[in-house]
Formats: sequence, structure tokens, C-alpha cells
Amino acid sequence: MAEEDEQPQSPPQKASSLGQTLIPVVNKLQDICSQSGVSIPINLPQVAVVGSQSSGKSSVIEALVGRDFLPRGPDVVTRRPLMLQLIQTKVNNGGGDGGGEVEYGEFLHFPGRKFYDFSEIRNEIQAETEREAGGNRGISEKTISLKIYSPNVLDITLIDLPGITRVPVGDQPSDIEARIRTMIMKYIRHPSCLILAVTPANSDLANSDALQIAGNADPDGKRTIGVITKLDIMDRGTDARVVNRSQEDIMRNRSIKDALAAEERFFRSHPEYVNLADRCGVPQLAKKLNQILVQHIRECLPALKSAISSQLVTVTKEYASYGETPDTRAGQGTLLLNILSKYSEAFSSLVEGKSEEISTSELSGGARIHYIFQCIFVKSLENVDPCDGLPDEDIRTAIHNARGPRSAVFAAEVPFEVLVRRQIGRLSDPSIQCAQFIYNELVKMSHSSMVNELQRYPVLRKRVDEVVGRFLRENLNPAESIIRHLIEMEMDYINTSHPNFIGGSRALEMAHQQIRSSMVVVPVSRQRDTGESDTTQGSERSSRSRAIVRSPANGFIKPPANGVISDQGVRANTEADRNRPTDAVMLVTWLSCQRGYLKPATVL
Repeated sequence: MAEEDEQPQSPPQKASSLGQTLIPVVNKLQDICSQSGVSIPINLPQVAVVGSQSSGKSSVIEALVGRDFLPRGPDVVTRRPLMLQLIQTKVNNGGGDGGGEVEYGEFLHFPGRKFYDFSEIRNEIQAETEREAGGNRGISEKTISLKIYSPNVLDITLIDLPGITRVPVGDQPSDIEARIRTMIMKYIRHPSCLILAVTPANSDLANSDALQIAGNADPDGKRTIGVITKLDIMDRGTDARVVNRSQEDIMRNRSIKDALAAEERFFRSHPEYVNLADRCGVPQLAKKLNQILVQHIRECLPALKSAISSQLVTVTKEYASYGETPDTRAGQGTLLLNILSKYSEAFSSLVEGKSEEISTSELSGGARIHYIFQCIFVKSLENVDPCDGLPDEDIRTAIHNARGPRSAVFAAEVPFEVLVRRQIGRLSDPSIQCAQFIYNELVKMSHSSMVNELQRYPVLRKRVDEVVGRFLRENLNPAESIIRHLIEMEMDYINTSHPNFIGGSRALEMAHQQIRSSMVVVPVSRQRDTGESDTTQGSERSSRSRAIVRSPANGFIKPPANGVISDQGVRANTEADRNRPTDAVMLVTWLSCQRGYLKPATVL
């Protein structure tokens, strides 16, 4: 690359011509995928450079290019993946702007602008990194694409990934190591990606982060290329193939050309490497990478061609389904009505369950709405206990307050209606929540109803989404108001005439039946038809009735099994003492006794 004698660096003519044919095609495909902004399931052949923080990755890449252009520093400097496409150009012998060797760079986010000053390339990499990842050492997965045109490089595509770090600094999250490893695995896990594992010479290869993560993605090591850096500080007795610039050389602005010359002198003068000098060094690494990448592309070409052809058929079919765009206003209006009709039909199909794309993983459309009504809403209503929040003491207090200063035989309806209204009002929240659930599902259905024709016109799609969303939002409030009005209507009029309502005569009838089922009927022998007996019988009946009403339990007498009552008179049983009957039960008991329906037990 940067040496005066460039002939040993050139690959064989066949491999060179093949590399100059295949690699630019792959680079062009990578540019298309990056510029399209869509996710295309095509994994293109490339070389990913991995290693721990400050392992020398940047030095290796700069040595392959032959120029200083990457950001440097003691902390994390590679914070975004850098896709570097090295493109070999012919030597300019015509005396152009760049003389004999025109070298420049182009960024994909700056199309058409050429950076001849490589320090400007470094500054732009830093600026673009900060625009996406921030200025406080944050990281981002968004790739920076850079092309380097030079006659001193071989056609290679490299991806410089952030170095593996364990201690977070600045704005980096606490799980920075896990995030970087995940980012690296996204690139190197594909069989089409070659792995350039960079390890410093002063560390144990058994503990190398680069080799460890490369082993996870490539257990057999068929796609992994190992590179040893920092030869100047490695222990004696160990060997390496590449000598990079030290940090001191970088601080002194030692050029790549001088470093490569020193590297060549090192291998030619070192007794251990003198016989291997023609196979060591960065130029040989570049040549080897080019040959491996070309061979790898040749192996991946059949599968790559098949994947691209399959995608082309799918996209062509989708494009044909869109039809031609009409030029006249009448044709455009017809197309608009057709698209809106298809959108309406798709929405109706989702509601009716007639959509061709039926989900098997979750409920959607009309089925989801039915589930909301029949399961979620019904269950929420069942969870509302009508007696919750109504202790007996509150009911008693409400009844007494309704009586005022008077004692009433029957309970007034006012406290009943007040308490019932309060309980009916508790149905409002579950009903409003149900309306919100239905609204969310309708919004989701509106997004799912976007037909392919709408995908072709993003402005129209956005406008349709806005109009439908606004329509649903504007009708949510009226729906909630109607729900509240329905609840208020139920609260305003308590329908006590409903067949299922227990009150009034129904309550008296049930109380009457309860009394008849719990009392013992004692037959009464007929007295002689004399005035004295009638008077005595009526007097006894009246006294017994009053005894029943005035008993401590306000209940009735339940004699023992033998039909004999003790001398203590009329007493209520233990159960009656604990559960005092209401005034209605007392009245029914008294009337029943007066009319002869029930006969109290005889008091001895």
C-alpha cells in the first residue's frame, strides 16, 4: 500500500480482476440496502472487525487504508458501526487535481461530496457519531457508511464495530457490555460475514474477548481470521505477524508510510522472521483479506442470487398489484374512491370476521369486541357487589332518618331509593372502561385495514389515519355521555313494579310464607254456642294476639315438640332473639292471628 515497491502487494491478475468485479457489486448492493431505508432479509458478504476496547482495531484498519482518518483517544471512540468500503482506483498519470495518486472519501449521508483531506473525514465521523449517539460516550446501532477511493488499497469491505468494554462511562448504560456484544452478534452471526478478531499481543489468547465472541458465532473457526497487535509490548519468546504504530507514534504524528517501512525492516532484520518476511506485515494481511473475501463472495453468490431473485419476484408482484397511476383528475378521483372503498371493506371484514388474514395468535376485530363485551365487561359487572358499602347500620340509620320524629309501622321508600341510587352509580366506571377498550380496538383495526394501495401513497395513508382517528376520538366522548345518561336514567326511576323486584306485596307474601313454615299450628276445639264462651274465646284471642305483638322478640311462639308451653308465657326462641323481624313481619303475624289463619299455642 504505502511502500515504494508495490509489486509484491498486488494479488495475482485473475484474483485481482475477480475482486474488482465482485466486491464493487456487493458494495453497490450494500449502498442500495442502506439508502432504501427498508429491512431486506439479504445478508451480504462482508468483514467485521471485532475486539476489546483499545485492542488496536483502528490501527489495523488505518494500516490497511494507509492513511490516518479514524478518531483516536483513551476512551471509547468507536461508538457506531462504521462500514468502510475500500475501492482501488487507477493511478492518475494525467496531472489532475490530485497528481498521480488521488485519494478521497465519500460518506453515504453526504452523496456527491468528496473529502480529500482525511482529517476532515475524521472530524465528520466524530460529528456524525455525536449527532446520533450524543456527545457523552453513548453508543448507537445506526451504521456510518464511508467509501475510500485510493490506488493503494485492495477492494475490501470492512465493518468497524465498537470495542467490547466492561465499565460504563458517561451516558453509557450499566449493561454496556451486554449491549455491545448483542450489537456485534447481529453482524457476525450470519454465515456470510467474515470475522477479523483483533487481539493485543500482551494479553492471553485464552482470555481474548475477540476470539471468545467469534467462537460463539463461528464455533468451527471457518470464518474467523485472527490478528495480533501491539507487537512492541509483547513478551519475549512470543511471535506475531503484524507490527502497528504505538500510542507514542500516534502522538508524534508518525505516518502510516513510515510505520509500514519500519514494520518491513523489523521482519527482515529479526532472526525469527527473516525467512517469513515476505508473508508478514499489513500488505500481506490486506492481500490475504482480499483473497479470502473474494473466495467467500464466490461461495455465497448462489444463495445470494437466489435470495435476491425471490425478493425481486415478491416486489414485482406487489408493484403490479398497485396498478398504474392515472394522470387525469377524473382518473385520480376514481382511484381515490376505489382505495377508500377497499379500506372500508377491509375494516368491515375485520369486524365481521371475514378477513383473509386471520390471526392465530390473538383475538382481533369483531372477535375481540365480542370478548370485551361478553367476558371483560360482564365480569367487571359481576365484580360489583350490590351490598358492598351498605352495612346494616347505614341502612338502619337511613330508615330512622326517613321516619323523622314519628314511629312508623312500614319502612319508607325514600331511604331505599337513596341507597339503591348510590349502588347503581357504581356501574358507571366499568361501563366507561368498556367504551375505552372498544375505542382502542377500533383504532387498532383502523391501522390493520390499511390496504396495499394505501401503502403506495404515504401522504394519503397518513391523511386517512388522521381522519379515522379523529372520527373515533370525537365519538368517544358522546358515547361516554350516553353511557352516563343511561346510568342516570336508571338512577332517576327505581322500577319497583318489575316482576323480579321483591317489595311491597311480594315482601309481605314471602314473610307470610316464612311465618307459616316456621310456626306450629295447634288445633282449637269448638266451644259451645253460648254467649259466655264466645266472649271468653274473643277475650283470650285478643290477649294472646297482644302477647305475640308485645313479646320481647316481636315474634311468634314456637312450642316444644310435645306441644307444652312453660309457665313463663309467650317467649321467642333463641334464633328470633338474634334476628328481630321487621315491622312488616310483625304486622303480618298480628293480622294472621286476628283472622284465624294461624293459632298461637295455648298458654298454660
